Amino acid sequence: MATEAYKIRVEGMDCASCALKIETAMQRLPGVADVRVNYSAGTLALQLDQDRTPPQIIEEQLRSLGYQPLAAASSPNSVPAVRERSPWWKDAKLRSILITAAMFVLAFALSQIVPPHERWFYSAAAVVSLIPIARRALMGAVAGAPFSIETLMTVAAIGAVMIGEAEEAAVVIVLFNVGEWLETFAAGRARAGIEALIEVVPRTAWRLRGGSGEVEEVPAADLKIGDVVVVRAGDRIPSDGKVIEGRSDVNEAPITGESVPVAKAIGDQVYAGSINANGELRIETTSAAADNTIARIIHLVEQAQESKAPTERMIDRLSRWYTPAAMLVALLVIIVPPLGFGEDWSTWIYRGLATLLIACPCALVISTPAAIASGLAVGARKGLLIKGGAVLETLGKVKTVAFDKTGTLTLGQPQVTDVVAVVGQDDAVLARAAAVEGNTSHPIGQAIVRAAKARGLQLPVVFGGSQAVPGKAISARFKDGFACVGSPRFAAERTTIPPELATTISSLEHEGKTVVVLISGKTCEGVIALRDEPRPDAAGAMQQLTSKGIAVVMLTGDNARTARAIAGQLGMESRAELLPDAKLAEISRLKDVSPVAMVGDGINDAPALAAASVGIAMGGGTDVALETADAVLLNDRTRGVVELIALSQATLGNIWQNISIALGLKAVFLATSLLGVTTLWMAILADTGATVLVTANALRLLRWRASES
Repeated sequence: MATEAYKIRVEGMDCASCALKIETAMQRLPGVADVRVNYSAGTLALQLDQDRTPPQIIEEQLRSLGYQPLAAASSPNSVPAVRERSPWWKDAKLRSILITAAMFVLAFALSQIVPPHERWFYSAAAVVSLIPIARRALMGAVAGAPFSIETLMTVAAIGAVMIGEAEEAAVVIVLFNVGEWLETFAAGRARAGIEALIEVVPRTAWRLRGGSGEVEEVPAADLKIGDVVVVRAGDRIPSDGKVIEGRSDVNEAPITGESVPVAKAIGDQVYAGSINANGELRIETTSAAADNTIARIIHLVEQAQESKAPTERMIDRLSRWYTPAAMLVALLVIIVPPLGFGEDWSTWIYRGLATLLIACPCALVISTPAAIASGLAVGARKGLLIKGGAVLETLGKVKTVAFDKTGTLTLGQPQVTDVVAVVGQDDAVLARAAAVEGNTSHPIGQAIVRAAKARGLQLPVVFGGSQAVPGKAISARFKDGFACVGSPRFAAERTTIPPELATTISSLEHEGKTVVVLISGKTCEGVIALRDEPRPDAAGAMQQLTSKGIAVVMLTGDNARTARAIAGQLGMESRAELLPDAKLAEISRLKDVSPVAMVGDGINDAPALAAASVGIAMGGGTDVALETADAVLLNDRTRGVVELIALSQATLGNIWQNISIALGLKAVFLATSLLGVTTLWMAILADTGATVLVTANALRLLRWRASES
């Protein structure tokens, strides 16, 4: 069977119950597989064999269930678009409220004019208002979802009319439509979290035209790889690209969540949606609109929303028998008291119908996906990309976090930590060493040059360039003779190292630092120590994790001395000299005890990331990081791990609050219904109220701040 990906936007799908109904209906169609319904994004995605089920059948099925199919995406990875907002008078659910309310008002007016026929007026209003709901219930039953909210509403409304409570039946239908519209409103608020990401990318760009130097305004979506765009101060960058001219500070908050601008110069990578703060930049486009960082983040978040968390799956399974069980309980409430105890049939039919309305599962079903959708959306806005509800749940249960060292806990490049002069001043030693290393591509040499530039040192003139002694040293000729920068072993071969200096070198190496010696002729002028230093926020992050009762450990292939030094500085354990298979074995051992997260660069640590309960990649928005691991720290900060876990814990707390609200309100109103206190309109208002409360509580997560961790 040849299938292809098919994705379509669906209007009117605003709650988890809607998603379940559509999912069930689609799974019954021939040639349809891998159905993924995302009510948060309002999309339906599946694998489709068009020879067995043409797309038109999919659209007809959606319409029959009461939903409006919109234009299908040209491909599953097409450019995301902001959902168009129709005028309020075109809102189908708002029209339903107005129509049912008008029917009720008309029935009320006629009953005042002709009181003897009051029941018939309200009955007619209820029946006419019920027709669209009953039709959706029937089509749902035909499509494999007989126990839907529409079914409960239809049964309750018809029952109320039959026992002479037509006025309440009409009110219940009005309130039901109000509840559905409130769900639509809440879903729109949740979608706004993702649409805010879409809107940060400008719609137009200033593109250089050929070699003429003239610029033309073009749609950003039309930019191709290799195009050169001009981005003025204050403008948003229209596409991912590389700076080819100019210098500026760029605010990357839309991608990384970090509001501190980042300095950009020729050769630096920039991301679509970032804000150019000051100088003008010329940028060569490196990705099409559909593949820029923002677009990939949005697609990954939408895919994450399609995947179900364990709690959500449990509630989905529960809801499949919950509704028929609720109908059975309502039936028992109706027949047991009259048949068993001689009670009044009318009274207990009324109470049974109230029980039926209270038992609607909407609030319970929406409790988890609403919270998960909000958590994923707020995470993406803050540079915490989480690939699925299951990942979001698991993060909050992690008991151990294992970190790679290089590029994860550390900056990934050596930094000058110590300069010890034997002859002259420290700055003079650093300046001469930087001059020797001036044209090197070696990381240690580049670090020495960066340190000299950072101190604003004037470098002495080198005559004839530098010469390398592979694996040992590099030398250059100054006005006063030759000088070289090399390892302590190389220095010992060339001259005698003073005992005090040898002690200093040994002490520095014991701290896990790499030491190089500056030699002029036969004289040791001084030593420079370097080390790949911890990220500025790493120590604080480790402290926060341990304060939460989470164990932290470093897993590295580096030597034990360096590992111990860095780990001691950060207050954590270390396991050193681990090859990839040994690192994988260590993760498996930790995972056998409790859930474990592995944090790495997303490339070398791939096996360990895959084996961990949750794999977290330090991303910085790079292509590899976005496609690797279960979660990505787009802000490239170690503290992002703390924020991920805090967001997960906040989401889990929100889920259990929602479940408690849903079940607690139902329990209270079930008791009052059996006691005869709750009326039908109060019952449906209780269900609608529970749904609104659960949704509003989930939307609170959209205001979550990293400082809450």
